[in-house]
Amino acid sequence: MDENMALDRLLLAVIRKDDYDETVYQLNTHGFFVTRLSSSGGFLKKENVTLMLGVNAERLEEAVEILKTFAGRRRSQTYVMPTPGGGNVYAGHGVPVEVDMGGVTLFTLKLDGFQKL
Repeated sequence: MDENMALDRLLLAVIRKDDYDETVYQLNTHGFFVTRLSSSGGFLKKENVTLMLGVNAERLEEAVEILKTFAGRRRSQTYVMPTPGGGNVYAGHGVPVEVDMGGVTLFTLKLDGFQKL
C-alpha cells in the first residue's frame, strides 16, 4: 500500500467463522490488512468472527465487494434426512433442501486519524 494514501475509513465486518479463511486470504491478496477480533453474539445466529480493516475511501467499495463475494449471504444446497413416519418414499435417503448461509454485518466508520507506530 502507498504510504501516502491515508486510511480514512474503518470497517468492522462480522462474518461466519466458516468464511474467515477464504475471505481474509482474498482481502490480503488485494492488499488489505486485516485484524481479527474475538467476538461473540447473535448477529448471524452462528459462530462468528469480527474483522477490522482500515481502508482508503477510494478502495472502500473494493473491500466491500470482496466481503460480499466471499462471506456474503448466499443459497446452498444441503441434504437432510426425512423424519421417520413422514410417509416419504425416499426414507433412508437425504432430501435436497436449499438453505441460506453466510452473511456480513458491516459497520463503516470515518476515521479522524490513523497512525502506525
